[in-house]
Amino acid sequence: MTQPQRPPLLPLDEALRQLLSHALPLRETEQVPTMEADGRVLAQDVVSALHVPPHDNSAMDGYAMRCADALIPGAQLAVSQRIAAGMRGNALELGTAARIFTGAPVPEGADSVVMQEECTVLPDAAEGPRVQVNTAPKPGQNIRRAGEDVARGDVVLNKGRRLGPAELGLAASIGMEQLDVIRRPRVALFSTGDELVMPGAVAPQDMAPGAIYNSNRFFLNALLRRMGCDVTDLGIVPDQREATIQALKEAAASHDVILTSGGVSVGEEDHIKPAVQALGSLDLWQIAIKPGKPFAYGRIGPAHFLGLPGNPVSSFITFLLLVRPFLLCLQGQEDVAIKTVAARADFTWARADKRREFLRVRHNEDGGLDLFPNQSSGVLTSAVWGDGLVDNPPSSTVAPGNIVRFVSFAELLA
Repeated sequence: MTQPQRPPLLPLDEALRQLLSHALPLRETEQVPTMEADGRVLAQDVVSALHVPPHDNSAMDGYAMRCADALIPGAQLAVSQRIAAGMRGNALELGTAARIFTGAPVPEGADSVVMQEECTVLPDAAEGPRVQVNTAPKPGQNIRRAGEDVARGDVVLNKGRRLGPAELGLAASIGMEQLDVIRRPRVALFSTGDELVMPGAVAPQDMAPGAIYNSNRFFLNALLRRMGCDVTDLGIVPDQREATIQALKEAAASHDVILTSGGVSVGEEDHIKPAVQALGSLDLWQIAIKPGKPFAYGRIGPAHFLGLPGNPVSSFITFLLLVRPFLLCLQGQEDVAIKTVAARADFTWARADKRREFLRVRHNEDGGLDLFPNQSSGVLTSAVWGDGLVDNPPSSTVAPGNIVRFVSFAELLA
């Protein structure tokens, strides 16, 4: 009997396009204190109600003056007032200078600030303190203009932007005590496999033949939390169809996403596929990438189902390439494209594969990339050793000196 032909492997870009078409942003929003909004995604534009800075202010410690009063180097001016940050000075008297400090408002009438290093303080005379201006000032020098950073009415942060430290500082600079953000996705996580053992449950010397510690559960949990998800860890589900169906049913009732690792192949002990199909719908994709070929997407009621391969590196990389952008889209982030930079390969990769490969590499002291010697999908040390991936096109080799596309772990894990 002729076996049915398997469908061709799905290119990664097409798989990602299909996957993200299902990732409609969550509708529920919440207000959170700006101090606690790191990593969250904005649900509304942030508009400034004021200028930043709110007034012309000094960029230096020095002396505020009129340029016309110090046209020639060496001009001597009476110091008529002292203005520190937080104070408001008086209008500048003709022929005088104001002692001023960084951030202090520039007094009305002054059109320049000369830094203190270019001035000489003269001995107090009977009429009061004086300063000698050793360089002729130029209009506007060392003055930060009102609104030069942010103008009143500006959209300073757009809806759909993921917030980081700089964004939080900018929001605070315009007085935003709280921010409207998309609520966190609720994700249920579990692993399948009778061979899996939790660290601490069995000592290394007592491990049964074929048993392995469950590493995927640890890095997937950490990745999900870094992505801003509320995670429910459901542990290890036995390789039994009824147990798998029950776990999926319970997870779908109260979560937006169910993420599993292992059991998405077609072996007799791989029960994820029939269990998801019994409860909902499933697309089982064979993606043209290495490592990480098997991947599953489906729905169980309102919950999304995402199934990762069981090999640790395959699971890790597939999460970064597919699950990460999916979760960002759920949170309303608009820019989810994986960014690559050009880098020089200082290694040889002679084994061209028909699939698009993601090779574990790290930068060397000469500015090039070195290759981890074992690129197996089960060698998790390669992800610890490396600081990124080379995105190697299908059927491509790499020779020393070639320019390759580098993807940084630092960006993917931020």
